[in-house]
Amino acid sequence: MDHQELNEFIVQAKSATYVGGGERAAACRPDSHDLSFVRGEWSYLDSYFGGRDFIGEEVAYYRSQAVWAMNYYGRILRADLITPAEAGEVIKASLSAMYKEGRFLGGFSHRHAAFQYTDTSEGEVESFRGREFISRNGERAYELFYHGGLIKND
Repeated sequence: MDHQELNEFIVQAKSATYVGGGERAAACRPDSHDLSFVRGEWSYLDSYFGGRDFIGEEVAYYRSQAVWAMNYYGRILRADLITPAEAGEVIKASLSAMYKEGRFLGGFSHRHAAFQYTDTSEGEVESFRGREFISRNGERAYELFYHGGLIKND
């Protein structure tokens, strides 16, 4: 499996699902919100729980075998600075801009309305961890932690 092809597929899948307002898939677990994407021999599932504060997992499959995954947990830190709807709007706008660069890992900053979105990470598609946050007037209002990488069955 080519890591560049995997990275390109992940960016395309992420762009087409949450960020792109993709159609919801049938819940694979009780109370989960699921989004899926398929391209050729590749498929992707993002399954999460919650709303204002949430936790989830994304998995990329190649030929029906899980090859990559990412876990994440995000939450509103300051409800007086940002609403869940505003956080979602900022995240979608910011991630859309990053995905247009052909990547999903950090070192990215984006201004949207009164908010500053920042993503930092270390590592590559093979193994990584990172954090995104949204600030308003220099105060952190939202944060999300994520980590993931390749899945090897041998």
